[in-house]
Amino acid sequence: MDNEMTLTFLARSENESLARIAVTSFMAQLDPTVEELSECKTIVSEAVSNAIIHGYAHNPNGIITVHATRHGAEISVVIKDEGCGIANIDQAREPLYTTKPELERSGMGFTIMESFADFLQIESTLGEGTIITFTKQISPLQAYVT
Repeated sequence: MDNEMTLTFLARSENESLARIAVTSFMAQLDPTVEELSECKTIVSEAVSNAIIHGYAHNPNGIITVHATRHGAEISVVIKDEGCGIANIDQAREPLYTTKPELERSGMGFTIMESFADFLQIESTLGEGTIITFTKQISPLQAYVT
């Protein structure tokens, strides 16, 4: 491991941007493309908002932990909550599935995360919480030659 960071915060909507900025700032040392930054920001945003909305049902006292590591040009991020957990992970991964249709949720969170990550793992235990792990290989920007 070349570097790591851990961020712990309350499950409040305003902290979603904190998590995105922390992870993308951590990634910046690898000189990622704008697309890579945007994809990782989206994955973090989806995972954190799922923890807030579904895991803790908007209980602002829940705790979310984001842990990122760098191995060479690969970033690995773990987003963990200790909320209610997911009853059926396979069903939750299905496009358009949502447990909160009254909130006009699209049910595309896991689908989006999977499309942007090189690897995505979802672990969950009812009553204990959920852990989302993703990795992303970063292709550093090359200097332009004129």
